[in-house]
Amino acid sequence: MIRPVQSHNALLADIHASDRHDGGFRLWWLGQSGFLLQWQGVHVLLDPYLSDSLTKKYSQTDKPHVRMTQLVIDPDRLSFADIVTSTHNHTDHLDAETLCPILTANRRVKLVIAEANRAFVADRLSIDVDAAIGLDDGTAVEISGIKVSGIASAHETVEHDMHGRAKFLGYVLQFGDWTLYHSGDTVRYEGMSEKLLPFKIDVTLLPINGRAPERRVPGNLFGREAAQLARDIEAKLVIPCHFDMFEFNTASPDEFIRQCRKLEQPFKVLRCGERWHN
Repeated sequence: MIRPVQSHNALLADIHASDRHDGGFRLWWLGQSGFLLQWQGVHVLLDPYLSDSLTKKYSQTDKPHVRMTQLVIDPDRLSFADIVTSTHNHTDHLDAETLCPILTANRRVKLVIAEANRAFVADRLSIDVDAAIGLDDGTAVEISGIKVSGIASAHETVEHDMHGRAKFLGYVLQFGDWTLYHSGDTVRYEGMSEKLLPFKIDVTLLPINGRAPERRVPGNLFGREAAQLARDIEAKLVIPCHFDMFEFNTASPDEFIRQCRKLEQPFKVLRCGERWHN
């Protein structure tokens, strides 16, 4: 099993030691599509999956979710988070065993979700239906000095509820002089890059596990596609994610790396638990 570069006490110590009001920001990859963003004393958890709930759920089925990377930290130790996001309803992006301990430990944390998923989120997390902050494609909210904008994602298609609201979102976060885009799970769709270009994105976080019918789960960008999307939206840096968590649904970052180099697209491949700073 893959060991995080730092985990538990060491990771927590690094997070606290890095908390500087210097105008810059830090990112830690927590595995799968989960990241911790730190800026000016504000902490944002982006789609954290910090449990073994899927491994347990599918252990006796023909689709076992065998974990590849050790748990990086217990979720209740991240109770200092100011904002937590969920881009869509799949458990590795909306995990009760991850989110409930965080919400219980910190009643002030703001949970950002796709508005289309409000009832589902409330049911899964056993929270009041009005407790979360809902976004849609093209809407935004400001929390703790961070503007969070919803951008529709396609997992593998752009889906809407009966009111026309996007069920899969990515989030653009604008804070200080910086802009970060977390796509959630997505493939590229017509008009996607045009939506993102005006944000002048500094760092984008994109999945690279690709698509394979035999997995029997909705797919994402292949590594080469993630590199091209980053280039087309003129991201100053792209960091890949959604790999090295489950044996049946992963990919090597090698294709992503080769294409980034071919396109001269700046990139950084993190190890689980590793910090990146600007």
